[in-house]
Amino acid sequence: MGINRNLHIIFRQAAKAEFIEAGKWYESKQAGLASEFMAEIGRCISLASASPEQFPVHRRDIRYIITKRFPYKIFFRTEPDAIVILAVFHNKRDPAVLTARH
Repeated sequence: MGINRNLHIIFRQAAKAEFIEAGKWYESKQAGLASEFMAEIGRCISLASASPEQFPVHRRDIRYIITKRFPYKIFFRTEPDAIVILAVFHNKRDPAVLTARH
């Protein structure tokens, strides 16, 4: 049985921009909601960095996490000592956009 270790987290620029924009949108709807959104995204990313193989494969080497309270998926790729966050996608967006983000 292997020892779980948290992998380093790397955000691609597009994923970081999506994350920030979504946070701004939530904050514009209700004060404090951006903090809740960010906490949920952080919780999911922490789970992925601790045990990425527990999450389903989207295609090839890209996995995803479904958030609980917010309608988002986080797409990521695992590297030997890191996870790379490729996208923070609203569930209504077309994940085909990820093709350009490998």
